[in-house]
Amino acid sequence: MDEIALEARRITKVYPGTTALDNADFKARKGKVNVLIGENGAGKSTMMKIVAGVETKTSGAIYVNGAEAEYTTPNEAIQHGVGIIYQELNLFPNLSVAENMFMTRELKSSRFSIDHKKQNETALQYLKKLNLEVPPETLVVDLRVGQQQLVEIAKVLSQKARIIIMDEPTSALTEAEVGTLFSVIDELRKQGITIIYISHRLEEILHIGDYVTVLRDGKFIDEKPVTEIDIPWIIDKMTGGHKIENVYERRPMGKEILRVTNLSLPKKNGRGLAVNGVSFSLRAGEILGLYGLLGAGRTELLECLIGEQKNYTGTIELEGKTVKSKNISGRIKDGFALIPEDRKTLGVFGNMSILENMIMSALSRFFRRFILREKMEQAAAAGVSKDLNVKAASILDSINSLSGGNQQKIIIGRSLLTNPKILLMDDPTRGIDVSAKYDVYEICKRLAKKGIGLIFVSSEMQEMHAIPDRVLVLSQGRVKAEYLHEELTEEKLVAASAITINTGVEE
Repeated sequence: MDEIALEARRITKVYPGTTALDNADFKARKGKVNVLIGENGAGKSTMMKIVAGVETKTSGAIYVNGAEAEYTTPNEAIQHGVGIIYQELNLFPNLSVAENMFMTRELKSSRFSIDHKKQNETALQYLKKLNLEVPPETLVVDLRVGQQQLVEIAKVLSQKARIIIMDEPTSALTEAEVGTLFSVIDELRKQGITIIYISHRLEEILHIGDYVTVLRDGKFIDEKPVTEIDIPWIIDKMTGGHKIENVYERRPMGKEILRVTNLSLPKKNGRGLAVNGVSFSLRAGEILGLYGLLGAGRTELLECLIGEQKNYTGTIELEGKTVKSKNISGRIKDGFALIPEDRKTLGVFGNMSILENMIMSALSRFFRRFILREKMEQAAAAGVSKDLNVKAASILDSINSLSGGNQQKIIIGRSLLTNPKILLMDDPTRGIDVSAKYDVYEICKRLAKKGIGLIFVSSEMQEMHAIPDRVLVLSQGRVKAEYLHEELTEEKLVAASAITINTGVEE
């Protein structure tokens, strides 16, 4: 058996009104990639926060290299060799790579002076270990997301961490950047570094992992070497046997409600077009899928429709009339609503309650003569929460108390309270588990049955088979192909989107 680098034994974590972990166990083998999986709300994030010293356990024990380790802060955890890299990168964009790596633990030449030369030299040593060829003086804002991810790893390594927790490290990376990250992980593994890896991408787990541990409902379910499992085993353990095979179903559609003609948008850097002459239509009750690689122009297209981008050309017609509103609030009044790609930054108000997050876009509905009708807003929010099967003790709880999947449902609920005609969904299942994904699919189908037109963005081929009635493939800002559901194959999606890869042009 491989040597155990870290072990969490019978960990329990109780929050007011809920038990996040219930006598749960977890082991991480030395020099291996130890994958921790489970549905949103299964307790994996809570377990990792406890292991990383971010949260304190209610009961249980943590052992590092066989010895019990008591710590209650991230600084104390790093003293035991345990570091964490969060899904949302924790870097200062206006500071250099070296300054980020040594933040709060600067190398000093005197009591009041930072030794920038020594910091840059030391940072360069760690960057070279990760084959990241950027000068340590480079501002983080000038790095690609994949490079920023490597800077986070270098920062943790510079803290002498021998156990590194990676929370959804590939969620925002391109395919090429994922390959680079996996190469770095392989090298860390050879150096005896222990990796704890959280991901919802099941194929990725089988590719990079050595061991898999499954949590469900706050409890330990099973663990196996990756060589002994497959995707059906993972799904079965995560869901308790609950499986949905083919969720697509054909529905009657109404008349055309949206027509986009020759829509173009310049890139932010002024070099070319992010959206290039895109035209399409959408019918009431139709789910239109937008498929493409990262950078294909999917998000920018939705930003034009919701009014976030203003310098586009072309026309947008809603129910036969040209849309003239120029801002987001105007587009919401017109009947557009957006589920943003970045849930944490653009979707969730973390310091507010579930109720406040839910009604944020529809406040005007609940005012009568300048007085907010609290009972009315609570009833509306509670009704939508129930309809979307949100798992929460109370709508007055903090939005941060919810799992990622339930937070996503709240964002969808916020959009529904504006009574939209067109619902724009930008990668709505990003970072949520298998079961929560199927919940989102079911919500989409129910909304379509009510006559709402949906535009569903995703880079996952499986999702294009799951719910859209029709799929547009975007590449370099253009529509490269269009398929009805019955015409769609994986080979066609790859062929249509692969043009971007073959050109060698970075989008």
